[in-house]
Amino acid sequence: MFNSVNKWVILVLLISFLFSLRTPQKSTQTEEQKIETHPVFSVFLQTQQGASLGPNPGLEYDHYRDSCPDAEKIVRSMMSKIYCEQKDVSAALLRLFFHDCFIRGCDASLFLDDSNGNTNHSIERRAAPHSTLKGFDKIDLIKAELERACPGVVSCADTLALATRDGIILQGGPYYPVFTGRRDSSESYFQEAMDEIPKPDGNLSRTLHLFSLRGFNERETVSLLGTHSKFSHLSRAHNIGKISCQFIQDRLYNFTGTGQPDPTIAADFLNELRLNCQANHGSSSLNDSAISSGSDFDAHYFRSLLRGRGLLFADQQLMADEKTATHVKYYASGDGTIFRIDFARAMVKMSNLGVLSGSQGQVRIKCSLPAEYSR
Repeated sequence: MFNSVNKWVILVLLISFLFSLRTPQKSTQTEEQKIETHPVFSVFLQTQQGASLGPNPGLEYDHYRDSCPDAEKIVRSMMSKIYCEQKDVSAALLRLFFHDCFIRGCDASLFLDDSNGNTNHSIERRAAPHSTLKGFDKIDLIKAELERACPGVVSCADTLALATRDGIILQGGPYYPVFTGRRDSSESYFQEAMDEIPKPDGNLSRTLHLFSLRGFNERETVSLLGTHSKFSHLSRAHNIGKISCQFIQDRLYNFTGTGQPDPTIAADFLNELRLNCQANHGSSSLNDSAISSGSDFDAHYFRSLLRGRGLLFADQQLMADEKTATHVKYYASGDGTIFRIDFARAMVKMSNLGVLSGSQGQVRIKCSLPAEYSR
């Protein structure tokens, strides 16, 4: 049990921390300074060990402070440059992070490739759910800069975790602490990626089951899906890009083989979608900005679901069960503050899934190659 002083300290920090999540920020450094320079931030980290905001026992805050003191600054600087040139990088990296962590944990197994003479195509990166993933090249750029500063020190898994967080902040999302010390996997998991990545047209019970296997309850799942669905498919990405009509074609014209549209789509929304995505033209793209509004981390997404305007089947399915609909309504009723807080907490939890640390795994020099082949 905490003593009364510790309780007071935690309360003060939590109020400060929650307030910092309230207003979207575009500057990574500004967000970090609000939290990291707070006089009781270290106490918060210590007392949260093992709690929902605390690190995996194998991770620690500022792990590279001695071995590569500028590591996080390098990632932040590189992300700022990349974001200035390509605003959709935040979406791409969030998808990479989600897909990597969901299969055996945040270990960069997704990055292993077969393009260097390896004829084994049954690797995680080649699994169908990963076919539209982008951003591998951006992590390679950041990793190359880290290698110049500190050869063989910072893992690909940590590079992705830090870059994803910084991209979220650049996109207007909340700051959250990233605990580091992850190591990279030497293995890849093709079949698990085929079977266990939630599908955009997936059944809600299956989606909830997959998240529950990884320790997420319904509320955490809704908060993660709320942003993942907005950022996802960017190449399929809801609020900040375009989505190929092929991903919603069946919903509009032939739902479950009935020759009719999905009855959960609001009539006015169906007409808007059909104007952009005509029958048998699945290769065309829908400019989602013509349909959606609001920032990426406000309550607009959830209000859209209440009106039957979820773009993907998996989106609208969140209203199909009271267990998730309750949370959708809760997020929709606010200004986005509670959603941002819940999302930040869930991202810390996601980033701690199944990590390799200490003597486990390896540190790859080049993210697509096992360490023994990457020098």
